[in-house]
Amino acid sequence: MLRTLLLISIGFLPSLLSLWVICITKKRTRARTRQIALNYSQMQPPITPVESDRYYLEGVGYLVGDISCQFNARSGYIRCAVNPSGPCKDCHYYEPKELGITAFSELKIEN
Repeated sequence: MLRTLLLISIGFLPSLLSLWVICITKKRTRARTRQIALNYSQMQPPITPVESDRYYLEGVGYLVGDISCQFNARSGYIRCAVNPSGPCKDCHYYEPKELGITAFSELKIEN
């Protein structure tokens, strides 16, 4: 009986050790991630839009940047994905939006 209990406890020992190592690693990773997030937020000044680049569009709200650009985010906080901090004037990523054909123009009305 004693041999059986000893054998079972020795069998469970590696898995218990593994769980203990996993818990310690998770705690360390969480602490490091938290510390990195705190350091990063202190390093990066928040991106604020230039006031002259911000305008109000009725029914949409405040927008930043050139709305005719294909990459414009249509947001009040960032301009676009390729040049989020701006400015839009003389941006070499600028591409005008292509106006697509709507479904209504393709419909044929027959009498």
